Amino acid sequence: MVRRRRTSSTGRKKKGLGCGGFFVALLLLAVVTAGGVGWLVLTPFGPQAETFVEIAAGSTSSQIGIQLEQAGVIRSRYAFDLVRMWKRGRLKAGEYRFDHAAPVTDVYTRIARGDVFTLAVTIPEGSTRFDIAVRLAQAGFVNLANKEDFLAATMKETPLIADLDPQAKSLEGYLFPDTYRFPRKVTSMQVIAAMLKRFRAEATQIGLFGAAGGNGGDAGSVHAVVTLASLVERETAVKDERPLVASVLANRLAKQMPLMTDPAVIYGLQIEGKWRGTIYQSDLARDTPYNTYKHAGLPPGPIANPGLPSLKAAMSPAPTDYLYFVAAGADPQGKSRFAATLEEHNKNVASYRQAVKQAGGR
Repeated sequence: MVRRRRTSSTGRKKKGLGCGGFFVALLLLAVVTAGGVGWLVLTPFGPQAETFVEIAAGSTSSQIGIQLEQAGVIRSRYAFDLVRMWKRGRLKAGEYRFDHAAPVTDVYTRIARGDVFTLAVTIPEGSTRFDIAVRLAQAGFVNLANKEDFLAATMKETPLIADLDPQAKSLEGYLFPDTYRFPRKVTSMQVIAAMLKRFRAEATQIGLFGAAGGNGGDAGSVHAVVTLASLVERETAVKDERPLVASVLANRLAKQMPLMTDPAVIYGLQIEGKWRGTIYQSDLARDTPYNTYKHAGLPPGPIANPGLPSLKAAMSPAPTDYLYFVAAGADPQGKSRFAATLEEHNKNVASYRQAVKQAGGR
């Protein structure tokens, strides 16, 4: 007689529950792991105060992750590596600024986009290289706090414009005025390169190089046009007057009359460290190469960095017979007064003084 072995239903249940429990445990582990990864990657983390991280060129993603973790920008370098594996972007070198908590995905996106920290600096039309040095120092560029370094570079790097102005003693006139954005640790050479590049681009667009013809000291040279434009720039801030001011200077040059421009005298004093903030009669008598009361013709070089309107005016002065003008300055009418004769000019001077007096000036 064969006896059949009875299978315990209770045993089968236990076996089934054990297998199901294993899978449940795996599922729970996966959920916990995913939650942990999500927490690492998506939960904001980071500094509450301004923190700078400079990523060197050639850094690997692992090195960048370590650097960010050590700086307190991200919670975990491994989370950064995970995002890198997921997004597979190219990370860009530079200095980055972090000042609030953010998910590691946002941090990664900023670096992949190259959202490096920059500072803005505005160089107004007519600024001299001395003015530019002050503005750079005030803007917070850490390598340009010493104004003398920038000024020395503007004297040393004249070979950069030798093709335009072989007789240039400095880069004055060729540092194009505009608003620029530079990294916090920008160098003098990088600033100079950007400003010269902008000058070449703008000058090419208005046809300066073709109109100027040759180099050297000829009346039509780049050197002469930029020098004349710098005088126009410093003599008036009224855009519409610039071709008229250029005509006065051009007419005086044609007649070999001294230009008698105060801004040129002031620039000569700045170079010698003698500028006192106000021009005195003794300054007009001081014999510097830039004293256009004592020396006929253009000064030795530009006295400021002109903008496009002044460059255009110097290229094409208005067709007038004017030889004199009283600059707008403190004139309540807000405009300059032009004259073809000395008699007319003297009347303009008297009228100007009267208008200033009536307006409460001296």
